[in-house]
Amino acid sequence: MKLTRRGHYSVKAMLDLVVWAKKQPVTVKAIANRQSIPAPYLEKLLIELRQAGLVQSVRGMHGGYVLGRSAKLISLGDILTAVGEDTNPLPRVEPDAAKADDWVTYALWQRLHQKLKDALYGISLEDLYYDARSWQAALGQESEFTI
Repeated sequence: MKLTRRGHYSVKAMLDLVVWAKKQPVTVKAIANRQSIPAPYLEKLLIELRQAGLVQSVRGMHGGYVLGRSAKLISLGDILTAVGEDTNPLPRVEPDAAKADDWVTYALWQRLHQKLKDALYGISLEDLYYDARSWQAALGQESEFTI
């Protein structure tokens, strides 16, 4: 699995909402500026995340985006799937019936694939937030949280 710019930006935007949308909705412009994401591109990603129920849009003068549910209930796999990323961590290997050792390789790849996919859906947005905060604190960067 390769995390593309699309997936990377989506995770950054979601983490930004964890930090900044606690009291009020966050605008696309604010997220785009903090995370260095082109605003038109971010808007498209947020629409896809909204359609998946991961964020909610709030209209009005103080409108913007908030998380659609608790950060502990949103997985990395949920975010990537919502924006069309491939969550298959390993290439699929088709066994050759003529070679018995291919079936062993096939079984191994299938098991590894499932374990990695389970891990992808087992990492919550909350986990990512605390990991990033811990890493940033270890570097002595407390002032502003930019992912």
